Amino acid sequence: METLTVNGDRLWQSLMTLAQIGATQKGGVKRLALTDLDKQGRDLVVSWGRDAGMHITVDQIGNIFMRRPGTDASAAPVMSGSHIDTQPTGGKFDGNYGVLAALEVVRTLNDRNIRTKAALEVAIWTNEEGSRFVPVMMGSGVFCGAFTLEHAYAAKDIEGKSVRDELQRIGYLGEQTPGDHPIGAYFEAHIEQGPVLEDADKVIGVVPAVLGLSWYDCEVTGMEAHAGPTPMPLRKDALQTAIKIMQETENIANRYQPYGRGTVGFVQNFPNSRNVIPGSVKFSIDLRNVSAELLNTMHDELYQFIETVRKSSGLPISIERVSHYAPCPFHPDCVDAVRRATASLGYSNMDVVSGAGHDAIYAARLAPAGMIFVPCKDGISHNEIEDAKAEHLEAGCNVLLHAMLERAQQV
Repeated sequence: METLTVNGDRLWQSLMTLAQIGATQKGGVKRLALTDLDKQGRDLVVSWGRDAGMHITVDQIGNIFMRRPGTDASAAPVMSGSHIDTQPTGGKFDGNYGVLAALEVVRTLNDRNIRTKAALEVAIWTNEEGSRFVPVMMGSGVFCGAFTLEHAYAAKDIEGKSVRDELQRIGYLGEQTPGDHPIGAYFEAHIEQGPVLEDADKVIGVVPAVLGLSWYDCEVTGMEAHAGPTPMPLRKDALQTAIKIMQETENIANRYQPYGRGTVGFVQNFPNSRNVIPGSVKFSIDLRNVSAELLNTMHDELYQFIETVRKSSGLPISIERVSHYAPCPFHPDCVDAVRRATASLGYSNMDVVSGAGHDAIYAARLAPAGMIFVPCKDGISHNEIEDAKAEHLEAGCNVLLHAMLERAQQV
């Protein structure tokens, strides 16, 4: 009996077509959430959904749901998806692959005239990246109740533009109440965004869990002064104090291996002048771990260190946790469905704990969830040179197809 597989060429072409919206000179994509380019990307994928005979729903935070009906209207839909917003220096596959792989599943079932008991849905979640608006994974977070719609609406970018106004401007301020939308099970296909699968020469990563994450905004306030006349002992240098906290962020992560992570990725130094002592430094802190207990310990140690530095330096230091989600173990039924699909298709595989955040984390609060990883070149993501092999993307989509069919029940 012939094994049911997707159209890998069509999947690849869809990815390359979407990648033209916001394409960069280095071969990547810059399509920030709720920009005109995001609207163009949304419009394109929604048009593909309509062409596939799907019903489109948009909720009040701009999440898009494209539904292929099942034979049992009372059965909660089996959902799959991700996001199409990117980092400022993003690639063609992060997020986009999860959305278009889910769409390819629907297209394949349409081609074969295969029906399912439960409906299938493709989800496009709003502002997953968090690069323009905080918090990260905004659409799925509001959907599952991690934070309120009002909190998300009030978020502003560096130009002072709000989420609500931008949703309205691009035409994706929907009417459905976020979360008023059942999910029977959720799967998300994604490039790994790390080097483990490529290093191990495996095609499929079965994802049992995702690292928990805490994001912080920190600001050190000193005093601007001339770099020449001001003696070293009399300076109130905000940058030198901030550097101590940045270094401790890495130290904390190294103390809690193998899954401890600590990163400072965003820094604003004021006035950022060659011969002026810095008077203010604002920066981000990112802590992660697979253990909720260890992530809490890392949080406590960060705050204790900052208090020590505040006392020793005499400078005001503010810190606010702006995003947090606990480590997420995925549902055994969905993890096993991915495992069975991988085995039946004969792909090499291994378990990979995800170090990156995904919308699946929030979906898992409402329904059984699981993830599928495929390798990316050199483990590089959030970068314009992000790359993946077409055959690996096709393999991951095949696994997604069979896992979704198992949950939705082919009829």
